[in-house]
Amino acid sequence: MKSIRATSKLAAAMLVALLAGGCAGTMRDYDSELKQTVGMASSGNIDQALQELEKNNSDANKDLLYYMEKGELLRLKNQLPESRDAWLLADEKVKIWEEEAKTTPEKLIGNIGSVLINDKTRRYDGQDYEKVMLSTRLALDHLALWNWDAARTEIKKTHEREAIIAELRAKEVANVEEDAKQRKVKTEVKDLKGYPVETLDDPEVIALKNGYQSAFSHYLAGFVYETLNEPSLAAPGYRKAIELRPDVKWLEEGLKGLETRARKLKPNESDVLFVVEVGSAPARSSVSIPIPVPYKSTWGAVPISFPVIKSDKSVFLPTQLNVGGKNAIPVHPVTNIDAMARRALKDDMPGIVLRGTIRAITKTVAQKQAADRDGLLGILVTIAAVVTESADERVWRTLPSHILVGRATLPWGNHTIGISGPFGTKNITAEVAGRHTLVALRLMGSSLYAATPQYPPQLLAAAEAVDAESAVAVTANEAPKAQVKKKAFKPKIKPEPTKGVPQ
Repeated sequence: MKSIRATSKLAAAMLVALLAGGCAGTMRDYDSELKQTVGMASSGNIDQALQELEKNNSDANKDLLYYMEKGELLRLKNQLPESRDAWLLADEKVKIWEEEAKTTPEKLIGNIGSVLINDKTRRYDGQDYEKVMLSTRLALDHLALWNWDAARTEIKKTHEREAIIAELRAKEVANVEEDAKQRKVKTEVKDLKGYPVETLDDPEVIALKNGYQSAFSHYLAGFVYETLNEPSLAAPGYRKAIELRPDVKWLEEGLKGLETRARKLKPNESDVLFVVEVGSAPARSSVSIPIPVPYKSTWGAVPISFPVIKSDKSVFLPTQLNVGGKNAIPVHPVTNIDAMARRALKDDMPGIVLRGTIRAITKTVAQKQAADRDGLLGILVTIAAVVTESADERVWRTLPSHILVGRATLPWGNHTIGISGPFGTKNITAEVAGRHTLVALRLMGSSLYAATPQYPPQLLAAAEAVDAESAVAVTANEAPKAQVKKKAFKPKIKPEPTKGVPQ
């Protein structure tokens, strides 16, 4: 009983202090902030989106979300070195979480501040899928910067990060179950009357193995290892992608062609992996649910906020890319980050419900005891309890909601890549060079962005020579034969092999 009184007094003191101090980050409206930023990016106003991000993060001590969002916006702007550097700073923060997960997991599992105030008082370490996707997106930046060894390092880190997450979550589930049992508290979402359970019980959510492994990350691993001539490591990547999305039969082609793809490539041809990202990751919003709380001989209902994710079913998913206005390359949806976000929330809800219920009890006792001692203090504590009650809405919003992939063999040189949809047709020009190439596109609203590969000078010169020869061939076919004489192409520049880098 003494511990309850002590906790209640602490809660009262903290609530009053927060009310007097403006509540700082506990009252920050992340959903509203990022809605503006995402809207600007979807309209093609990346500079404005970056300015909005900076305006909302004026403190010198930047958090994980700031670096995640900034890296994504810079990637949309095709400022790849700057995007990579922002994500590397984010990765340093995730590494702190990883070290704690391995050495002091109990520190991450429990947090008194989140019980007394709200979950925003917890340091934001990223959703599990965000931690894994950060490493995957770093790999994409490295590939565009033609640093395949660094991409390989990120791929390896992805697997290690998944293992750490799996171990910590198993401990967290056991901890929540034991704590709930001792406190005699129900932690199932269905017990929250008024919560939209259907958002978490969606078939797309239920079908996922977990909320952090994606078929795209593992298919990309297969592609990187294959490109670096490590088929024994590429095969497990392709297999895992198939395991995670058995309904996407196209993924099986990655494994089937592993031994023969490279041999089929002609000189000056490239095995191109197309990555098409669509939309933006779903927002988290708050819903207030009354929690019944006993106090002495009576019962009361305390409104507690819980996070909700509503899926955007209107996102347009293209089925193919048009190359040069004639070649149709199918693309296949392999990762649904929208569903992963909801699966992550579904898995977290027992702990969120437990903390919310404890918070409801603690706030009720604090308010009653404050009112018994001083009527004005009781009013202040009641107001503070209401004002500070908010669900944790922090999520990486500029991530895509869906990732699609396709693969084709293309000659070196410039290619016009088009996506057609309700917005009409959007085109970008992509340079293809080397034995393996990754072309990454991002469709946000009606805006199409591309991360342009930065090839080594020798490779780029050879690709441009092939492109020039193709233009001569086209002219020869269109003009009278007497005026244009077609010559066999002989590259003037032969790319010199670089250790660890595919040519």
